[in-house]
Amino acid sequence: MQSIVQPLLEWYDHAKRTLPWRGVSDPYSVWVSEIMLQQTRVAAVVSYYTRWMQALPTVEALAAVDEKTLYKLWEGLGYYSRARNLQKAAVIVVRDYAGVLPRSVEELRRLPGIGDYTAGAIASIAYGIPVPAVDGNVLRVLSRLQSDYTDILEPSAKTRAFDTLSPIIPPDRAADFTQAMFELGALVCLPKSPRCDECPLGDRCKAYRDGLTTELPVRVVKTKRKTKDMTVLVLSTAQGYVLTAPKEKGLLAGTYGLPLVETALDESDVAAACTEWGVYALNVQPLPKAKHVFTHITWNMVGYLVECAVEELPAGTIVAGAEDIRARYAIPTAFGVYKPYLQ
Repeated sequence: MQSIVQPLLEWYDHAKRTLPWRGVSDPYSVWVSEIMLQQTRVAAVVSYYTRWMQALPTVEALAAVDEKTLYKLWEGLGYYSRARNLQKAAVIVVRDYAGVLPRSVEELRRLPGIGDYTAGAIASIAYGIPVPAVDGNVLRVLSRLQSDYTDILEPSAKTRAFDTLSPIIPPDRAADFTQAMFELGALVCLPKSPRCDECPLGDRCKAYRDGLTTELPVRVVKTKRKTKDMTVLVLSTAQGYVLTAPKEKGLLAGTYGLPLVETALDESDVAAACTEWGVYALNVQPLPKAKHVFTHITWNMVGYLVECAVEELPAGTIVAGAEDIRARYAIPTAFGVYKPYLQ
């Protein structure tokens, strides 16, 4: 595998994308970008990262920011636990590490929200430590290079990848090597239609040589994602829209949201359901159906816009105007289809 290093780095030097976090060695910036990039497309992250760094340029700023602002900056990225863990970790870094992320992979792993991959990415990119950062892109590249039929969802695949990369990372270009592996998987060694004719490692790839690039990597999904029927209620009052109080646990923990009923309601059932949120339905209008895919569950949603009068709202439930919602309240991505009706 040593033979891949030079051609990979030469390719990276001229093919790498220009990204706001690229070429930055500040550990905080690297950390924020890596957390945002988890389960999110690069193109979508650019504007979020830029806005975040303008608002919260330091670990200290992140540790001190109020929860509402934190969620508003994260609004649309989904998986809000990532934002919560960023702040929890920031508080620890300020308290125990004088505001500077630790260099040690072991210490990085102890921080909330930082696992093996993120610890490796921070250590290699920010500190130049020759330690692997193994994500899905890297597993796919190695699987094809080595014609390896190990299921990449198995823990053994990550262990094998770590052991393969550790001895070949050049100490003087650890950051570039880590990012080059990511970039190769993102731009060339694509999941379904790899661009093998553009690959700098094509002459070293066993899967390409043997015509196996469409078979590899092996990825066995063992459990089928569950589905759940949900009804979303956009409750419009004279004062604004009803937002439910943040919950401590669950998929949408920590965020204000639209009222939900955990079943698919018919239009005739909506008025009765509204009483749970302390409002009286005056007019009910069906909204488009929608689907939102979480990691382990899919919501199949029906929606209704309900003109209503407030009677007595449950504790924590609020009414906010459309402008106030846009400026102050982070509405989860799951409600994306219904957010335009908050106007």
